[in-house]
Amino acid sequence: MNIKILGTGCPKCKTLEKVTREAVTETGINATIEKVEDIVKILNYNVMHTPALVINEKVVLSGQVPTVNQVKEILTKFQ
Repeated sequence: MNIKILGTGCPKCKTLEKVTREAVTETGINATIEKVEDIVKILNYNVMHTPALVINEKVVLSGQVPTVNQVKEILTKFQ
């Protein structure tokens, strides 16, 4: 699974990265996590509000910070 965290480094972006990493660890899912901070690359995903969570090149969350459990639910849908 390929996971990307889209965001410019704001506190919410950092929180999304933290909860995503925790969710991956807790579920034991084999995934690579990449931070994307380049605004041009972020705009290529048609994301207007950061942070955003991208799984396997699909934007699944934008403009909010979910809980660890919410991210775990999202991850299991993509297994």
